[in-house]
Amino acid sequence: MPAELFHSSIPSVGARRRAALLPVSIAAHAVLLAAWFIVPLFADNELPDPPNRAMATYVEVKLPPPPAPPVHRDAVTRQAPVANQNAAPTEAPSKIVPERIPEAPESGFGTADGVPDGIFGSVTLPMESAPPPPPPPAQKVPVRPGGVIEEPRKLKYVAPIYPAIALAARREGTVVIDAIIGEDGRVKQATVLQSVALLDEAALTAVRQWVFTPTRLNGAPVPVVMTVTVTFRLQ
Repeated sequence: MPAELFHSSIPSVGARRRAALLPVSIAAHAVLLAAWFIVPLFADNELPDPPNRAMATYVEVKLPPPPAPPVHRDAVTRQAPVANQNAAPTEAPSKIVPERIPEAPESGFGTADGVPDGIFGSVTLPMESAPPPPPPPAQKVPVRPGGVIEEPRKLKYVAPIYPAIALAARREGTVVIDAIIGEDGRVKQATVLQSVALLDEAALTAVRQWVFTPTRLNGAPVPVVMTVTVTFRLQ
């Protein structure tokens, strides 16, 4: 009975033996790990070169030559001025030789007074003058019929239209017009000499449409000036 009570609290012989072997196992593993990492460090094999090796390069740089020193303007040699042969002399010559004028060749050219245009052997040709411009055509001035000039006859007559405003105002009267008839018998210009209010424009419109026979002077048609009267009467 007492032996069974203390049997569970006393460790067995096998457990004590395993506890004694645990430090030895740990030490053995440590020695193996140390040998695994330290032995390659002392090996005779040459270590490989690192992949990125720095290489030194040398570049030869040539510097430009130093600039030349500035040249002062005073040190620049000036060229001697070239003498002008046509310039007037500054000193009087010791001897004056008369200038020789070449004589004109006996070639029959030239004039008695000298050489024309300063050239020997030249011939003076007559200058042809340009023909004068033709005179401008004589402008025909309108004439008034009478005497030897017969009055033109009316070929086309257009009656004036009585303005409505003049009818409403009961306006009547005679408009006197000075008309220029061209060489073809048509009215070229019409001017009112005697005006009647509200009737002038109607009279001018009618007269500008009239056509006359051409008026002739010495057989040639000429423009004429005629005085035309247009009468407006209420019926």
